[in-house]
Amino acid sequence: MPRLLAVCTVHQLRADAGSVGVTAIDKRAVDGPVRIGEYGVYADVQADRKHHGGLDKALYAYAQEDAEHWSRELGRDLAPGFFGENLRTEGIDVNAALIGERWRIGPSVVVEVTMPRTPCQTFARWVGGDDERGWVKRFSRERRLGPYLRVVSHGRVQAGDEIVVIERPDGAPGLLDAYIDPR
Repeated sequence: MPRLLAVCTVHQLRADAGSVGVTAIDKRAVDGPVRIGEYGVYADVQADRKHHGGLDKALYAYAQEDAEHWSRELGRDLAPGFFGENLRTEGIDVNAALIGERWRIGPSVVVEVTMPRTPCQTFARWVGGDDERGWVKRFSRERRLGPYLRVVSHGRVQAGDEIVVIERPDGAPGLLDAYIDPR
């Protein structure tokens, strides 16, 4: 059964060399039910809404299966939130989603897949800076990107909630088909 493994919110803003000067990529799992509204997880922060927020990028989902791949590749544990994700999933191939696909998470939250994540230099610095040279290209090449999600119906979610695909639009492009590689 596909399920929500963790809900993550910003742990703290961190100084960053990018144009905004800070990043909210440091997400950590939280306990208990969490409210989801049109801009994502209640009490979360998106420091750079131009690239990582707003209605069409209200939430970012990343699969535990993909995190385990990177854990083996990088030789370290990668806890929920490491990828800057709000939702760590399990048992659903998030990269096989279609643009416009809708998921129900728990009893009431409905989200819609809008676009793939495009990795950036902030993400590269977060993952390891000079120790992970070429990270953006490497992450892109593996095509384990995860989707951004729009919130269709508000409510509360928590770790353990079931994820059900409730709509897959005919003829819609796949998440990875919609990816424009920044290289």
